[in-house]
Amino acid sequence: MKENKFNLIDEPWIPIVNSGKVSLKQVFTEASYKTLGGNPIQKIAITKLLLAIAQAACTPEDAEDWEALEAEGLADECLNYLEKWHDRFYLYGEKPFLQMPAISVAKEQTIGAVLPEIATGNTTIFNAIQLEKILNDADKALLILTLMGFALSGKKTDNTVVLSVGYKGKTKPNGKPTTGKSGTSLGFMGFLHSFLLTETLQQTLWLNLFTQEQIKDLTIYPQGIGTPPWEAMPEGEDCPQAQQLKQSLMGRLIPVSRFCLLSDKGLHYSEGIAHLDYKSGIVDPSVAVNFDKKDAKIIWVDPERKPWRFLTALLGFMEANSGGFNCSYLSLNFLRARNQNITLGLWSGGLRVSSNAGEQYCSGSDDFVESTVLMPSDDLGETWYAQLKLEMAELDKLAKIVYSSTLNYFKSQNSEGKNQAALASNLFWQLAERQFQNLLDACGDIKKTNQLRKIYVLYINQAYEHYCPKETARQIDAWAKNRPNLSKYLKNTMQSKEAKT
Repeated sequence: MKENKFNLIDEPWIPIVNSGKVSLKQVFTEASYKTLGGNPIQKIAITKLLLAIAQAACTPEDAEDWEALEAEGLADECLNYLEKWHDRFYLYGEKPFLQMPAISVAKEQTIGAVLPEIATGNTTIFNAIQLEKILNDADKALLILTLMGFALSGKKTDNTVVLSVGYKGKTKPNGKPTTGKSGTSLGFMGFLHSFLLTETLQQTLWLNLFTQEQIKDLTIYPQGIGTPPWEAMPEGEDCPQAQQLKQSLMGRLIPVSRFCLLSDKGLHYSEGIAHLDYKSGIVDPSVAVNFDKKDAKIIWVDPERKPWRFLTALLGFMEANSGGFNCSYLSLNFLRARNQNITLGLWSGGLRVSSNAGEQYCSGSDDFVESTVLMPSDDLGETWYAQLKLEMAELDKLAKIVYSSTLNYFKSQNSEGKNQAALASNLFWQLAERQFQNLLDACGDIKKTNQLRKIYVLYINQAYEHYCPKETARQIDAWAKNRPNLSKYLKNTMQSKEAKT
């Protein structure tokens, strides 16, 4: 009999900011923990696990039951649930957590081969972060959880092993095995995930908890909540439990996109459940999608465009008959959360990846991204959103102005200036980020937004002057001729001020 070792309920493995690693029991016992640590995809994977535990432990009937439950009540229910299912959270043993003993016949991979930030094979190593490291059991627990949704596509999966008799999803028409598909939570380029956020981790889980009523309205999950995979792991790629996960909320929280089994040298690794994607009308509740178009649109991670710049798209539900993008965790829970006497925020993040011939990897500008913003709960509403939307549209115009001005500066000197123009625009956005929280707070007060516009003008001039020197006579002439014209932006400010008075 295999020895049960390292229980995730009792052993510390979850990174918490300013607290180190803690156990699942500690998460639901200690109310003072504020936010998760780790990289963005680890944060997403852990948040989804905690929400899966919460939904399995106690899903309120409706908004009234949810409010009566409160964060403390939810934590107590989760502790009772974990005690009941304690034997299903061992990392090693007869029923290892989120692992498939039957996949032991699959080829072994090293741990580094399945981590996006590690350089393997012929990949050039640029810094120590890319070197493969020896992982302890806590790190391996986090790895297994992350692989369930964020595995990279490619040939590293041993798809010669098929557990469901007759399943053709891992076999090409010529009989050869396919390359592994990207994880359900990752997608082709890297989905941007978003969750409501507040002062403590327990309250954050409570804010994002769905009710039975809400899940019923989420028609993309016809099987409802579903059964967590640790209660009943699938036996294969197309077994009844796999089918249930494909059609339930649990299958989007813990998708089991990979069948794994830890070994002494690394892990046995094969493609797991192949979920339907957003083009088929199904997404994770943390992903923003627009089904109004003929072809569904997704908000992808963009390292050159930080998540805060997508805020108006993510909050589009605040505008009447807006259509557009919809993230279920935000649209279904934002209004009820706004009514609570707590600090309300929004976290967004993910990982950008590239792909070539079915092989996913991180290269060039690909990177992790994340951002956290706090909402001014006293002013939140359609008027506040309309002002935010206006100000963000104006910032987009400013970025285009500084791009055009910088480009023309170099053109007037018969030089190529596209790279400098792009850098000037990016610098403006970096500077503008410093004021974004102030912008959110100011959108309920026209005088405050007018004051911020003057600061943004300074940022535009700073970005322009940084990339457009004026040392020679020729440069001075080009600089003066192409200097950003911001009179219309400031005139709009004055008109808004006059309209207010």
